[in-house]
Amino acid sequence: MRQTKFIFITGGVLSSLGKGMAAASIGALLKARGLSVTIQKLDPYINVDPGTMNPTQHGEVFVTDDGAETDLDLGHYERYLGTPLSQRNNYTTGSIYHSVITKERRGDYLGGTVQVIPHITDEIKLAICSLAENKTDVAIIEIGGTVGDIESQPFLEAIRQLRGDLGRDRCLFIHLTLVPYLVKAGEHKTKPTQHSVKELRSIGIHPDIILCRCETPVTQDLKRKIALFCDVDEDAVFSSVDVEHVYMLPLEFYDEGLDQKVAIMLRLPARNADLTHWKRLVHDLTNHEGSVTIGIVGKYVELKEAYKSLHEALVHGGVANRVQVNLKYVNSEDVAPETVSDILSGLDGILVPGGFGERGVEGKILTVRHAREKKIPFFGICLGLQCAVIEFARNVAGLEGANSEEFAPEAAHKVIYLMTEWFDHHKNEKVTRNKDSNKGGTMRLGAYPCSIREKSLAFQAYGKKMVSERHRHRYEVNNQYREQLAQAGLTFSGLSPDGELVEIIELADHPWFLGCQFHPEFRSNPMNPHPLFRDFIAVAKKRRGVGASEGKEKSKG
Repeated sequence: MRQTKFIFITGGVLSSLGKGMAAASIGALLKARGLSVTIQKLDPYINVDPGTMNPTQHGEVFVTDDGAETDLDLGHYERYLGTPLSQRNNYTTGSIYHSVITKERRGDYLGGTVQVIPHITDEIKLAICSLAENKTDVAIIEIGGTVGDIESQPFLEAIRQLRGDLGRDRCLFIHLTLVPYLVKAGEHKTKPTQHSVKELRSIGIHPDIILCRCETPVTQDLKRKIALFCDVDEDAVFSSVDVEHVYMLPLEFYDEGLDQKVAIMLRLPARNADLTHWKRLVHDLTNHEGSVTIGIVGKYVELKEAYKSLHEALVHGGVANRVQVNLKYVNSEDVAPETVSDILSGLDGILVPGGFGERGVEGKILTVRHAREKKIPFFGICLGLQCAVIEFARNVAGLEGANSEEFAPEAAHKVIYLMTEWFDHHKNEKVTRNKDSNKGGTMRLGAYPCSIREKSLAFQAYGKKMVSERHRHRYEVNNQYREQLAQAGLTFSGLSPDGELVEIIELADHPWFLGCQFHPEFRSNPMNPHPLFRDFIAVAKKRRGVGASEGKEKSKG
């Protein structure tokens, strides 16, 4: 019987070294070898999930088909593997403790004293081993945080125990660490790596492979030194270099022989990786016909990670159209009647993303009006759709003071409102919301079906009448205003199958104006760009006038 092999990836020295990218790239290489792969992120923070965390602190909240609000690294995993993940692919300290405390309250521990070891560590091991239920060949587990942090200790202890439980042939430890280059000294320094591995070994984990995050590849002599001082094989030390495009990383690891070493150490089938698609992707990323500039007008722009999937989906749209996509992030709070034209000048397309709360909303509404009146390609996502509906209601349909119930509960025309009842696709039942307690209340989360009208921009993009997209929102378009808005020229081109929920809006008298209530960026990957992003960039490219002649001029230069 096939047994799942486990790869555990830890990080040392400092955060943001790229454990998620490393995990995703290793997964992509193993999948290219014909293996079935899944990846799990274990996060050390006490929040049960990142759903209530500020995007400027944590980055975006990625949403899976089953409605799980997860760490943004799951977006990397899905984009590199091309496989949808679920709730079981992301656990936090909070979710682990919540599960243990629930069991304790229920009496599952028969009155025994509940402790970190064995109860918390056993719960972590259960979460990890659940990945083997689908008979996956390889499960990659990324441990969040940095070795030495107190928060990560239960997770590290759990994976230490698992090696004893499962055996060395089924477990592999990979440690990602920093090898800085000191310009004044003119050399790489290995001491941070040595101390990081020493810290890891002090808790009983001996890394099998060391990945060295570095600006330039470490030399063979340096690898030999790291191997000696960290007690690993010389051919088990690899460079994880800075790359121009993140999608180059699997090819870099392949050239280093990382997948081959992993296969040998885990006794995986001896197959060569088929990287045809990855090589074509890198070629398309580095060989294009020109560029377009897209403005992203949001309120979390101080941390680009807050829009990570959005950023990548726009890049994917550029790949599909053979153009480089340059992004201009605009803080919506800076957009005012006297500044809107200057701030949004020179853009080939404008995108207004999702978000929660009133801050910066009026700037988004002004942005929508600018895009509508100036005929600039416009893409509104989630709150972006809602702002588009509000702007249209105010300035075209004549509904003075139109607003969202979220921002103005006493507005005369609440064209966006909190529905008290709606059909939950996942529970297969009608849900009733408590309008007096809407913060943290029921949201539409996860994948929901959408019926698309023919002869629309949406149908032109998807090429089919029924699609499924992922949601994360609480407010909806108010059905009481749909007929009035439609008569004024707003097209409702996508609805829930029962016709009750608005999913997509469009304007017919515009080059490309589309808003969607869902988050299409969560379904885009480099090998299969999302059709809405593909078409949005195509129209921006046309507006820019990018063509073969510009590409030839650039290639000559």
